[in-house]
Amino acid sequence: MSWLDDIRFDSRGLVPVIAQERASGRVMMLAWADRQAVEETARTRRGVYYSRSRSRLWRKGEESGNVQNVFGIYLDCDGDALVYEIEQVGGVACHTGHASCFFRRLAEQDGGLRWVEDSPVLKDPEEMYHHRPKGE
Repeated sequence: MSWLDDIRFDSRGLVPVIAQERASGRVMMLAWADRQAVEETARTRRGVYYSRSRSRLWRKGEESGNVQNVFGIYLDCDGDALVYEIEQVGGVACHTGHASCFFRRLAEQDGGLRWVEDSPVLKDPEEMYHHRPKGE
């Protein structure tokens, strides 16, 4: 039996993957991976995912240059989620140019709750992508 058999992929053959920055512990992004993406990540030590919008493997940084070096792969107790411990090359994980995809924080303002951006855009997305499909 392969170590991959311990991962509980969903009905579409996917598992959620959290990419967490090794140095800071900050959650950089959430993506999906199929069996082939997880195997390639383990073999190459580079972040590989499955793009649901493109219906194909997505090697992080293949267009933007912002690759992820993977130092550890962790499986949760239920076997249905992974964490990649990464170094985010270029410091930008999000297609919006923010360091992390989690750049909006729920905050109380003017007596109500609303989302506020709590980190700056580090790189203009137009500089990273010339012809990027929406959602990636």
